[in-house]
Amino acid sequence: MAEQFAPRTHSVCDYEGTSYRARFWEGQGREYEDLAERIALRRLLPPTGHRLLELGAGFGRLADLYKGYDQVVLLDYAKSGLLEAQERLGRSDRFVYVAADLYNLPLAPEVCDTVVTVRVLHHLADVPAALAGIATVLRPGGTYVLEYANKRNLKALVRYATRRQSWSPFAPEPYEFAVLNFDFHPRWMTAVLHTAGFTVDAGLAVSHFRYPILKRLVPPQSLARLDGMFQGAGAAWKLSPSIFLRARHAGSGASVSAALFRCPRCTGQELRPTTSALACSACGAVWPITDGIYDFKQPLRFDDGGIAPTSNSDHGHLS
Repeated sequence: MAEQFAPRTHSVCDYEGTSYRARFWEGQGREYEDLAERIALRRLLPPTGHRLLELGAGFGRLADLYKGYDQVVLLDYAKSGLLEAQERLGRSDRFVYVAADLYNLPLAPEVCDTVVTVRVLHHLADVPAALAGIATVLRPGGTYVLEYANKRNLKALVRYATRRQSWSPFAPEPYEFAVLNFDFHPRWMTAVLHTAGFTVDAGLAVSHFRYPILKRLVPPQSLARLDGMFQGAGAAWKLSPSIFLRARHAGSGASVSAALFRCPRCTGQELRPTTSALACSACGAVWPITDGIYDFKQPLRFDDGGIAPTSNSDHGHLS
């Protein structure tokens, strides 16, 4: 009988088959947010590097900002989103599409110069665990650019002061306002980054004008330009709903691993390629490659040749 794949212990939002691109972005009135986030990412992102990893990449909305990198790894749990990214970006050695669980990254240690998470952390129930994994795949001295939903935003402060909400925006712990949707206090986020070995060296406050009436009255390009003028100064008081940070990983030096992947089942780094899979020499897990996507969600089979069982867990997508 085939051995069971090690069970996952974290649940995340699953956008598989939902067309996150069409449901949330295209024609959904979020042009301003997209433009404002691009301004922030351009300011914080190192312009060049060998390898960049975007976690929760979805359909590759921000991939055009990574032109200075030799290789871009787009990782998401939802294969349907990665297929949309392929349609936009094409297949090449420069773009690597990976379906995997953020809490159990299938990447070798210290293989990335830069890691990016935008609109991802607010779906994570265990941010410290995710940060530990990110720290492992980032080279010493590498850069982590992240965005998080700000618990202490102006709207929340006003609602709390006027007793229209019960939860306090001043309390440090994350607030789950819907299932697997979290807001974070800036001090709490800085503290957990420090614990994971990161030092924050820059921050921007983003989407100051995320109010329906302003978005109706002001063209998104103009609103985003105005937001860009306030992003640096706004970082001092952090009243916007979205905060971008640039954090540095401890140490310095180049990537040390020659291989990109490691087995998420046993962490072995010797994965033998076949025509349609990667086979782990250490534990025998066989990970499929389907439609140009490296799929590390569930192995095809194990070292005894048995077929791996289908997972019925509620673990899913990050974006």
